[in-house]
Amino acid sequence: MNYQNFSHGSEVSHLVQKSLKGEALMDQQQQIDLANAFIAQLEAKEKHYSMADTVENASLENAYLVQDSFIDIMLQRGEQIVGWKVALTSKAMQEFCGVDHPLSGAIFRSRVDESPSQVSLNAHRHLGLECEIAVRVGKDLEPGAGPHTQASIVEAVETCYPAFELIEDRDADYDALNPFDSVSENAWNAGVVLGASIGNWKELDLVETPTVLEVNGEVLGSGRTGDALGHPFEAVAWLANHLNSRNRSLRAGEFVMTGSTVITYFPAAGDQVNFVAGTNPPVTLACS
Repeated sequence: MNYQNFSHGSEVSHLVQKSLKGEALMDQQQQIDLANAFIAQLEAKEKHYSMADTVENASLENAYLVQDSFIDIMLQRGEQIVGWKVALTSKAMQEFCGVDHPLSGAIFRSRVDESPSQVSLNAHRHLGLECEIAVRVGKDLEPGAGPHTQASIVEAVETCYPAFELIEDRDADYDALNPFDSVSENAWNAGVVLGASIGNWKELDLVETPTVLEVNGEVLGSGRTGDALGHPFEAVAWLANHLNSRNRSLRAGEFVMTGSTVITYFPAAGDQVNFVAGTNPPVTLACS
């Protein structure tokens, strides 16, 4: 294995475990080394390269083990998980990355802001914005209550928000996208800007409500709230089941970023970016 590209240059332990499928699993030290390498590259704003090329078995199972170590490191730094994101919510993106399901990542308290907000592009290497519906749950979604479905999620929902997700792709080569990198790098989440709570979400058509991306007063993209997996609650149900399968749970008070409804926009300094869902107040982000 070649780890020369890693910032820390640490030598990683051999694979010693086996999964139930017979696949080689990374040992804990290798998970930690890869997570630390990702953090170092992210903080140094280094150009993205594929970590999948540096491991013997770039399976999703191993990728989530690296993500677990990344989460543990962030928690040790004093972070707190306040939400989760669902990535690859369109069939086209799933096929492009070679999977048939979404992927997930954690969202930390320090990376969440309320609209109106501002972001310095100098703090990032290559920042993108995605227009999404965030769903906050009011109760724990434990394994015993599953399998969770779009219908069963309704009673757990506390409220919904239009929101921006900030993603940091570090100038990645999109032709080389793969699920191992996406998952092990926490699905590229760099933050969230939450809009005003949608008070009448129960009356809102969460499939057909139009979504609009405006930049400096000009409409640059549009979609509908159901463009991600058909319905935002479908994404919440998938995430709840996925977390349960990994001995985690979606907790009361946490929110879920349910997937982009408009094409990703990469802002320039000076941009004023708005996201509007239906007749709700816009989510506003000023870029400097």
